[in-house]
This record gives sequence, structure tokens and C-alpha cells, in this order.
Amino acid sequence: MRGIRETFMTTLNLGNLATFRLVVQRGSFSAAADALGISQPAVSLQVRQLEQFLQTRLLERTGRGIKATAAGMALLAHSEQIDRAVNSAMQSVSAFSQEVNGAVTLGTGATACIHLLPPLLQHLRQQHPLLTVGVTTGNTLDIVRAVEENRLDLGLVTLPVQGRSLAVTSVVDEEFVVIHASHETGTLADYTPAELLALPLIAFEAGSGTRDLIDRWFRLAGVAVTPVMQLGSIEAIKRMVRAGLGYSIVPRMAVEQEKDRDGLSVHSLAPRLYRQLAVVMRQDKIVTKGIAEMLRLLHTVRL
Repeated sequence: MRGIRETFMTTLNLGNLATFRLVVQRGSFSAAADALGISQPAVSLQVRQLEQFLQTRLLERTGRGIKATAAGMALLAHSEQIDRAVNSAMQSVSAFSQEVNGAVTLGTGATACIHLLPPLLQHLRQQHPLLTVGVTTGNTLDIVRAVEENRLDLGLVTLPVQGRSLAVTSVVDEEFVVIHASHETGTLADYTPAELLALPLIAFEAGSGTRDLIDRWFRLAGVAVTPVMQLGSIEAIKRMVRAGLGYSIVPRMAVEQEKDRDGLSVHSLAPRLYRQLAVVMRQDKIVTKGIAEMLRLLHTVRL
């Protein structure tokens, strides 16, 4: 029993180490808890266990929040190396297996999650049943941050993106289209910013990469638009439009299938508007077989 206890006490908990690093990056226990989806006391406990294991104080409170002590800064300097070493070891071991297995985590927007990912994930499951894929939805900023902090392996996001030490690879260009209820009478000759200004816009919520591109399209024409609704769900937007409550500008993938554009009329904008979807990952990310297979599939996307 003593030997088991001593072995446990001399083993560094990598989960606690990752939590400590996130607390320092976010500047508070509560922000780290929100990012991890756990309670603040749970985050505090993990950091306290790490401090007890190392027998030194790693964090201190300041007027601006939480910051690392000198010992904490020393640990941070080594934590990235530890993370890379662990990933490298896992990749080396997995090389002996011909199966694509393990886990991959991907973050993307809700529209791509609903209309782009299902057939890709279905293919992965059929071809590689031992591979587990976790998907998280969010806006571009949140996904990029999660990739930077190693909470996600990959992100499929709308360009442009900004982030330190990121590898960004463009995947596909996608057109935005106007949708309105098909039962409405009187369509526009051209769907220009000036013509659309007089109509009620049902928009994506502010802060998303998609909304930023649409706002910029109006601004370039010297037009400032005020939506009558701002929604976070593409399906909610389409339901409101079908009800005749306004028009919207959405990625074409959301209405590409006949069943997805039921009750809707779809038109191109003038001038046309496109977005670039790209895959983001850390430059130092160890590319496992599972990640490599996911990257390969994402680069086969055609819209």
C-alpha cells in the first residue's frame, strides 16, 4: 500500500497542469472554469492539488486578477514542453497500430455543424469505428482561442482569424445568398445593399465572423443596416424568414439541399459576397492519424 501511495504522490497530474496553465492565460479561476465547463471550486481544487504536489505556491492574487508566481512562471515555461513530449510519445506509440483510433476534437460554427459535418462524420465512423470525434460549436473568436489553448485540436472557421502560433489553411470559398419567404409577392430586380436597406433584416447575432462579413458588405456600399432580429441559430433564422417576418443573408450551404430551402426563395447578392472557410490548428500540434484523417476529409469539401 505504501508503494502505491508513493507512486501516486510522485506522479504529475497532466490535467491539473493544463488547468493551471488556463487559469494563468485567462487571468481568473472563473474564466478558466467557464472555458472548461466545470465549476470554479473544481478549478481551484485542481490548482491546489498541483501546488501541494510541487510543495510551492504557483498563483497569487493582484489588483488585476490572478498571476503566476516566480515558481508558477518556471512551471509554465516547462508545461508546453511537457505537453509536446506527451503528444509526441502518443504519436510514436500509435504508429505501431494500423488502425485510426484515439480522439479528435473539432470546433466550428453552428451552420457548418448542421449542414457540412454530418456526412463527413458519418464517413469517419464507417471507415474508422475506433476513432472518436468530439464537436463543439461557437463563434470564430472562441474556437480560435480554444485551439490556441489546446482545448480543441482543430477549428473550422471563417477567415480572417488572428492568433499566435496558428497554422491556417484555407479549405473552401462559399457564397452568401439572400433568402425570403417563397409566398411573398414582388421580388427585387437586384439584391443590392441599397435595395435591401428598406426591408427588415433577420441577422446572425453580433460577434460572429459571418455577421462581420455581412456588415462589411453593407458598409462598403455606404449603407448602415439595423436588423429587426439577431439570432444565433441558422435554423431559427430560416423559420423566422419562412414566417414572412423579414429576409436574411446566409451561407449557401444552409439552403443547398432542397429540403433545407423548403418555403424559401434563394437569390445571389449584387455584388456577390463570399467567405473563406479555413482549418486552424496550433503550429506545434502533433498530427495523429485521427487528426490527419479529419484534415484530409475537410480538404475534400466542395460547395
